[in-house]
Amino acid sequence: MTIKLHCFGESGNAYKAALALELSGLDWEPVFVDFFAGAGRAPEFREMNVMGEAPVLEDGDIRLSQSGVIQQYITDKSGKFGGAPEDKYEVLRWVLWDNHKLSSQAGMTRFLMNFLPEDKRPEQVIGFMQGRLKAAYATLNAHLEGRDWIVGTGITNADLSCCGYLYYPEPFGFDRKDYPNIDAWLTRISETPGWKHPYDLMPGNPSDRA
Repeated sequence: MTIKLHCFGESGNAYKAALALELSGLDWEPVFVDFFAGAGRAPEFREMNVMGEAPVLEDGDIRLSQSGVIQQYITDKSGKFGGAPEDKYEVLRWVLWDNHKLSSQAGMTRFLMNFLPEDKRPEQVIGFMQGRLKAAYATLNAHLEGRDWIVGTGITNADLSCCGYLYYPEPFGFDRKDYPNIDAWLTRISETPGWKHPYDLMPGNPSDRA
């Protein structure tokens, strides 16, 4: 049975789940969520996910939301991205760190800077968020010194979570050249067989609304 992932290309959180599915080798297909047209607020979507958020995974009778939960489901189903048994909690630690310190702030900052009308962009809030993000980038860059992957010797959910927003072209205060260890790590992930850019992996692109 084909797994369905309700997602849209602009969402870094959806990208984490979509990339995990794509690299896992599981049979899956994206289902477009027209987020910017209000699809997440539609009653039929709220019935599927009361949180009104993407991504949502459907696999037969199983329905899951939240990217970290979906990633763990993919790991349990495919046997990939969990790392060595002794790394289980370290992988989880970085997934939770990303959700709280990196992706949540990168996603919000990118949205404020690119998807709001220019006259409605809160510059003080953006500046504050970018300051917090610099601390997160520095933490990740330092951790990757001398490492190929965030945890262990291969790609895990820690990598798939933390990279979620860092391939997007829209400006949000992140420049790969400022963080050489992150830059090398992102290149390493993108060289993994089967990797795709978020706008190539999922439907939905800012150019669709231009």
